Amino acid sequence: MNQIQEKKSPRLKFMALIASGLAVILVLTIAPWNYVPVLVTENVVVIAVTEHGCVGESQYGISVVMPQCDAKVGDTISASFYVPSKELNGYYDRIQDKLATVQP
Repeated sequence: MNQIQEKKSPRLKFMALIASGLAVILVLTIAPWNYVPVLVTENVVVIAVTEHGCVGESQYGISVVMPQCDAKVGDTISASFYVPSKELNGYYDRIQDKLATVQP
C-alpha cells in the first residue's frame, strides 16, 4: 500500500512570522527612541541646600539633587542626570513648528 502524503502549507509559521514583523514595526513607530533617557553632565547653579543635598536647575529646566554636596547657594557645580532624548534632539521644537502651521 502506497501512502501518498500531502504537503500542507506552513500557515502557522507564516502567520507567526507576519505577527512578529508587525510587532517590531509597531514598537519602532509607537514607542520611538525619543523616550529613552540620556545621561547628561553639565554645570548647574545651586539654588537651594537641603538635608538631602544641593538642588540645582539645569538648562533644560530640570531640578537636579546632588546628594552629599557641600556647596553654597549660588555656587556652580557639575551634576549628572538623565534627560529624555526628545529634549535633546529637538523633538519638541518640530512638534511646535507643526502646530504653528495648523493653528489659524
